[in-house]
Amino acid sequence: MEGLGFRWDGGRTALAACNLTIPSSGLWMLVGSNGSGKSTLLRLIAGLLQPQEGTIRTTHKCALVFQNPDHQLLLPSCGSDLQLGLPAGLASAERNARMARALAQVGLAGLERRPIHTLSGGQKQRLAIAGALASDAALLLLDEPTALLDPDSQREVLALIRRLCSQGDAPLTALWITHRLEELDLCDGAARMEEGRLGAWQSAAELRASLPPLPGGRAER
Repeated sequence: MEGLGFRWDGGRTALAACNLTIPSSGLWMLVGSNGSGKSTLLRLIAGLLQPQEGTIRTTHKCALVFQNPDHQLLLPSCGSDLQLGLPAGLASAERNARMARALAQVGLAGLERRPIHTLSGGQKQRLAIAGALASDAALLLLDEPTALLDPDSQREVLALIRRLCSQGDAPLTALWITHRLEELDLCDGAARMEEGRLGAWQSAAELRASLPPLPGGRAER
């Protein structure tokens, strides 16, 4: 992204001359206060919003994973929901194979007929990620995907994305928004967003050290 700019109706600026280059495949994280433009940035990359200034270029197919999986799981069973993201024109056998492979990748093997309402929150989020994988997305855009999960599910989802971004044959690229500074320990690089602009990529330790302290000695999130 180069010189990206976006303003909401009424003139409020969400992004201003924002630049971003993802250096390679891997897990890359963004942190910043509420209203800094992080979610708007992901929606622009995903094509849900159109930039008013600047350019976005990627060779990867993108898929956005929301904070709340109930906002993107639309059909009653795991298998039927995955069907929505499959490329058109596939033969039935290939569609079934892709569904099974995507579910296995996220630890939900054999759950094609499982009703979505019976899944836990962590399982729903993994199913949303499976939908991205089934669609052939190579760039995952994750908007605080662990925010509504219990601690065990948070760890499971983060470990899953870390594994998908480290697999030897075809590693994925993930851009992950987080408010949980402990999640930075598993990223390949992190950047801070402020007032619609992104800073440089840093290590987790460098970014933590750069955050101003809040009252009580905690770092700003």
